[in-house]
Amino acid sequence: MKNKYSLVHIPLLGKPLSTNLKIALTELKGWLENETNTVLTPVHTKAERFLGETREAHKELIESCKMLLENSRKEIDKRNMRTFGRARALNKLAKLFLDRLQPVKVPEKPSYDGIKAFIEEAQKAFTVTDIDVRNWFPRISPFFIMDRGKFIKAFENAKSTLKELNEFLTKEYVKTKALEETFQLIEEVKKLKEHLATLTEEQKKTENEKAKIEEETAETRRKIDALKDGGALNQLTEITSETENLRKELEHALRHVQKPFIKLQSLATHGEGSGLTPEELKMLNKYLTDPFEAMATESSGYPVLKQILQKTARLISEGKLKLKQEKERKAKQAIEEILAKDSLSSLHQKCVAAKLRINQLVASADLAETKAEITKLQEHVERLEKKLESLKAELDKEEKARAETIEKIRSCKNRIEKNILNFTDKKVEITDF
Repeated sequence: MKNKYSLVHIPLLGKPLSTNLKIALTELKGWLENETNTVLTPVHTKAERFLGETREAHKELIESCKMLLENSRKEIDKRNMRTFGRARALNKLAKLFLDRLQPVKVPEKPSYDGIKAFIEEAQKAFTVTDIDVRNWFPRISPFFIMDRGKFIKAFENAKSTLKELNEFLTKEYVKTKALEETFQLIEEVKKLKEHLATLTEEQKKTENEKAKIEEETAETRRKIDALKDGGALNQLTEITSETENLRKELEHALRHVQKPFIKLQSLATHGEGSGLTPEELKMLNKYLTDPFEAMATESSGYPVLKQILQKTARLISEGKLKLKQEKERKAKQAIEEILAKDSLSSLHQKCVAAKLRINQLVASADLAETKAEITKLQEHVERLEKKLESLKAELDKEEKARAETIEKIRSCKNRIEKNILNFTDKKVEITDF
């Protein structure tokens, strides 16, 4: 009959060929049981016998504690002054014994770790109980001699069976500890693989959800771009760009009167005879801060600017606006160009027209609806981006959990293979990991 486990021969330098046995994880437990049945089964059978004896001894000990409790209570009820104090002391002691010993449970099934933990717990309880017996039983004497004797017998028997169990654990059971651990590791790996499959599925779901959110975000951004590129909003963008160009043209056209305007503003502010009316001063300030807005609000022929220029020219001639010679020459020339040749007429018309178009667009229902829709979509994008951040954090968490689980599986696999080699002298490679 053909062996279902594959054998791989690996040549080693200076040594004969060693055999590497490949076994699937799903078949490993059965294979290992067959390999170690003659070793582990007798140990478990013996362990079950020791546990049964220990369980029976522990049960008798608990019953003896209950007997002390019941008999001492009966004696207390008699109210015999001769025995009352000792009966009450024994009753409290019996309650203490029960509270200490009843929680100690003998394992139902044999396992090295389970038996070891039980022995450690029982030894602690027995050690303290020994001290209580030595301290209190002589004080209760000579009363309850029969009851105390029954308890001592049960207690000594429990300690004796515990000692035998401990000797068996440390001398015989310990030899199969690694083998027993190996069976536990096999089951642990199976659970870890199931957990890994669950984590992988959850990660895929999170990645799919992230991809959907990213696509929805991109689609929403495309809608925003489409709204910005078309309709009233696009027209507003275009006219805003146009106004910026007009603003630069005006700044360039008025560059030579900029310095005189600043000096004129200073004269007017300090009340030193600028000759400007409040309206002209207001417009002067506007020309200095935003020439486009100032020019766009001028009526035909931009009369306010001309009045400001005329007064500027007069003040320069009177020496009230002192400028360097070259700056003064250029300022006079620029003023002459504007006043005599109406050089800003075309710019004025463009500014007025642009301002009118802006006002019309701003007041239009179409623009309001577009802006509202863009705001709504942008808020939706913000919500999607927050969700994306949350999903990215979730993916990082899931990936970390997967990596940790994979590392645990790898560690368990190595320990299983090492234990099998040490126990059976067979080199096994576990597949389907």
